[in-house]
Amino acid sequence: MTTPMTTSMTTSMTIRPGFHLAIPVDDLDRARAFYGGVLGLDEGRSSGVWVDWNFYGHQVVTHQVPAAPGSARTNPVDGHDVPVPHFGLVLSTDGFHALADRLRGAGVAFVIEPYLRFAGEPGEQWTMFLHDPAGNALEFKAFRDESQLFAK
Repeated sequence: MTTPMTTSMTTSMTIRPGFHLAIPVDDLDRARAFYGGVLGLDEGRSSGVWVDWNFYGHQVVTHQVPAAPGSARTNPVDGHDVPVPHFGLVLSTDGFHALADRLRGAGVAFVIEPYLRFAGEPGEQWTMFLHDPAGNALEFKAFRDESQLFAK
């Protein structure tokens, strides 16, 4: 008999490379310039309509699709309008600041500039939000104490 996975089982699992996310883009050349050039990700397999990216050991695939009309959606968090949906990564603090500097150097406009969120509280973290050229929202963050990732 199998039982559903519990929270304690979930937190004890080892995360391994293999996370996969496919996102829409309207221009593969601009996606290559952003993900390969600005973010510095390695390009994997590709075709005329999609490109695989090594997203810090995980697989993000940019699929070229016609632009679809949509409305921007946000959720208020810590005094900011956080774009929803979004995806991203938890980096080391040094990695976070190095990426923020790289993005600034490339002239990337931030949706939410890098800042320290929840200072002095459980889950204290650096965070920043930006859009790729197709409008997909990304968040990068770094925790002062990574054991606080799921702190309440």
